[in-house]
Amino acid sequence: MASISSLGIGSGMDLNGLLDQLKSAEREQLEPITAQQQSYEAKVSAYGKLKSALSSFQDAAAKLNGEELYQSLSSNVSGDSVTATASSEAQAGRYDVSVDELARAQSLASQGFAERDAELGAGSLTVEVGTGDAAQTLNLDIAQADSSLEGIRDAINAEGSGVTASIVNDGKDNPHRLVLTSDKTGTESTIQSVDFDSDAGDGTLDAKLSYGVADATMEQTVQAKDAALRVNGLSISSQSNQVEGAIQGVTLDIAETGDSTVEVELNNRGLRDGVSGFVDAYNSLRGTIDSLTSFNAETGEAGELLGDSTLRGIESRLRDIIGGQVGGGELNMLSEVGIDLEVEGTLTLDDDALDDTIMDNRQALADLFAGTESNDGLTDTLDTALESMLKEGGTLDNATSGVESRIEGLNERYTRMEGSIDRTIERYRSQFSQLDGMIANMNQTSTYLSQQFSALSG
Repeated sequence: MASISSLGIGSGMDLNGLLDQLKSAEREQLEPITAQQQSYEAKVSAYGKLKSALSSFQDAAAKLNGEELYQSLSSNVSGDSVTATASSEAQAGRYDVSVDELARAQSLASQGFAERDAELGAGSLTVEVGTGDAAQTLNLDIAQADSSLEGIRDAINAEGSGVTASIVNDGKDNPHRLVLTSDKTGTESTIQSVDFDSDAGDGTLDAKLSYGVADATMEQTVQAKDAALRVNGLSISSQSNQVEGAIQGVTLDIAETGDSTVEVELNNRGLRDGVSGFVDAYNSLRGTIDSLTSFNAETGEAGELLGDSTLRGIESRLRDIIGGQVGGGELNMLSEVGIDLEVEGTLTLDDDALDDTIMDNRQALADLFAGTESNDGLTDTLDTALESMLKEGGTLDNATSGVESRIEGLNERYTRMEGSIDRTIERYRSQFSQLDGMIANMNQTSTYLSQQFSALSG
């Protein structure tokens, strides 16, 4: 039998096209598996969305589970002279704050130099900053190559010694002046002395970089000052414009001179925001669940978890907790503080009812959400339930693992079936090759016989 290198060459038939059609028909067996794979993969993704929404709700609920939220204080300021931040140590009260002086950092300026980058002579520079325990001494050996104003500036700034150097151009005959500024405000951070000792003794820098010593030539352009303020009439001095301790547990940041009133009170806004965030997080979770279980009757399109037993169990558990009774305090249902569970499953918040509860029955609100020594609160019950759903080996983890196992099984099935199809196609290809060769031989025989008959007839 003749060897055929390409199907159809010997027979003149489109055997390659026929083989392709057979291959397409065989591979249709894979489509149901692919559809199942996509469905399960979508389900895994849907479980991921559900888990994220549950985690967000758990975080929102956890914010209501600490006593500090119900006991925390906030500060409100009227006036522009200060801002205030209250800590847990603050005490409720009203404080009149009058700022008479802002703290300032000292600045010194040298005499003028003609050039910024000209070498001015090697030597040693000593700068003393601060007083008492905060005192620092900067000792720099200035090489000839680094003795320009720019070089001295960079050497000082590289040390981080409580003083910052810069160069200012004042526009005069010798315009470039080295300016030294204390890094901190207040009189305790002043620059005590500046002294340059030239190696060459030519006095180029010696004469222009000195302060606090004999024949001082540097000019004090900004005097160091302490902040001066009064709190409820009591005079207070501060090295910086951030004042701690003037009001217990409150940090004052001075912005300008003038009068302000600081009121420290229970943080009602923070508590209100916490409850509102709880309601919003639950409704967001509810929206995710509705999306995952939706069904469009017109198009037939359905959510990835429509009819899913795991989701139904989670939904039922949360509804029982949200709509049921918890704890043993004066308030034991969300509806008693203005939070109602609607028929469609969302929560609605009555702001006025919540505000009344915060103002008049704050402890009962805390007992409802955070619980008491003898009874768990709503957030405790929710956290226990949510943790069982979200933890490793929990409800969602097991459901996801089950679906992933099915996907692995489908992948193996797909691989086996694809191998079977490939073997079937190869068998068809071999059979078509044999057929092509047989027809080619028959055509040759037919041609030969026709030639012989023609010769006999001739």
